[in-house]
Formats: sequence, structure tokens, C-alpha cells
Amino acid sequence: MSLKLTRWSCADDCKYICMHEITDRDIGHGKSVQQYYGKWPFWRFAGMQEPASVAFSLLNLWAHARGAAKLRERVPTSHPMRPYYLTWSIVSINAWIWSSVFHTRDLPWTEKLDYFSAALAIMYALYYTTTRLFHLYPASHTSRLTLSTRPASSAKRKVLAAACTLAYIAHVSYLTLLPRFDYAYNMAFNLVLGLLHNALWTVYSLPAFASYIRRFPSQPNSYRPKFVTKAAVFVALTTAATALELFDFPPWGRIIDAHALWHLSTAPIALMWYDFLIDDSLDGSWRDRKT
Repeated sequence: MSLKLTRWSCADDCKYICMHEITDRDIGHGKSVQQYYGKWPFWRFAGMQEPASVAFSLLNLWAHARGAAKLRERVPTSHPMRPYYLTWSIVSINAWIWSSVFHTRDLPWTEKLDYFSAALAIMYALYYTTTRLFHLYPASHTSRLTLSTRPASSAKRKVLAAACTLAYIAHVSYLTLLPRFDYAYNMAFNLVLGLLHNALWTVYSLPAFASYIRRFPSQPNSYRPKFVTKAAVFVALTTAATALELFDFPPWGRIIDAHALWHLSTAPIALMWYDFLIDDSLDGSWRDRKT
């Protein structure tokens, strides 16, 4: 029943059985485990091709749902960055849904939805980061929480949103219209976005004597609360976790590979990041000191 639900055809099942029979024979002869159709041989479970990656993708989904709940509970509704962070939570939850679907069954359409959803999450992370660090968020007129000292520019915010939207549409269109999916380009696109995102938060986390941006509009560049260090820790941990993708190896017990470990490592990092966003949002400098 599980094979029918996950759409395993007779041909797919035959390939799966043959793959593991050949792998058993190679191991018996002392040979190394090989990839088949670009994939390592995994033991399936309940129709899932890569059950460990599915489980860890769902763990990440929970981490973002938990983070969103903490944001809604602790960050005031009047905070200008609150809707951006909650939107990122939704976009990230969507990405991890499709990651779990893709690792359940690797099909052309599940692959594209996984890759495109992941790219959207990274793009939106860069968008809200730029909005936060360059103070492009809209000012509220109904709360003490904002920034009469440095009003936001609606034009700049619209240009940023348009640029990110067009870049994402161009990315998806390019990969969709090609006769073959360009994996190298897709990886490079996501890597560049991720590096830009991490670079901006690295600048944010620099020591007070080397601060090049004003973290909070009502404070000088030298104002650096202790929680700012969490952004640097996040960048370091994210970089280390991403490096797991470079050290590909045959799955342990035909269950856990480097990609699954990457998914496992990103869940606690996400929880830590939400704690940082909340700390940043609750800093007293968000309050208008003129009132």
C-alpha cells in the first residue's frame, strides 16, 4: 500500500531491488558502494526513498513553526520587522514541506518544487536582511516602537522588492525552460544568495570599534548589545553545516548520508536564529527616544 501511495511503479521497484542486490554483491567482494542514477543506495521505509532526510526535513519544519510561534508570542505586533520575519517563517515551512516530499519520492516535479522553494526561502532571507540592516522597513504611526530619527524610504523598499522578485522569476524561468535542469547553476545561485546573506550579518556582528553600519537607527555605530554576537555564531555554524554537502560519502547503513546530516544540523541552527531575531527585535533602541 505504501508503495502505491508514493507512486512506485514496477520499473521503479525493479531498479530499487537490483540496486541493492548489486550493492550487496559489491560489499561482499570488498568493493566500494556506488551511486545509481546519481543517488546513493538507501533502504526505503514506508515508500520513502530517503527516510532519514524526510525525518530531518520535518524536524526543520517543526523548528520554523516553533520559531514562528515564539515570534508571534514575544515580538509586539507593532514592531516593523515582525511581518517580515513571520513571512520568512511561512516561506521556510513551505520549503521544508517540499524537501520532505522530494526525499520521499525523487520525481521531476518534486525535485523542482524542492529546489524552487529552497531558492525562495534563501531569496526572502536576503530580502528581509537587507530591509532590516539598511532600515528600509516602514515606520509605524500607531506605536512607540519605531524610528522617527530615520524614516524609511518607500521607494528604496519597492526597488528592493522588485529586484528580488525579478531575480527569482528569472531564476525559475531559466531552470524551467531549459531542456535539462542546470544543477551547477542552481547551486551557484543559491550559494551566492547565501553568501550575501551571511556577509551582511557578519558586518552586523563586527566589534564596536569596527562597526560600519548603524545597527539601530537611534544609536551610533558603536552601539553593540551582547546578543549581536549570536549573528556571528549563526554565520559560522551555517557555513560549517553547509560544508557537509562537500564531504559526500556512502550512507551509513544505507540510511544516513552527508545530505541527511546537513538537514539534521540546520534544525537547531534555525531555533537559535529565531532566538536572535527576537533578542534583536526587543532591544530597547527600537523605541523612539524622543517620546
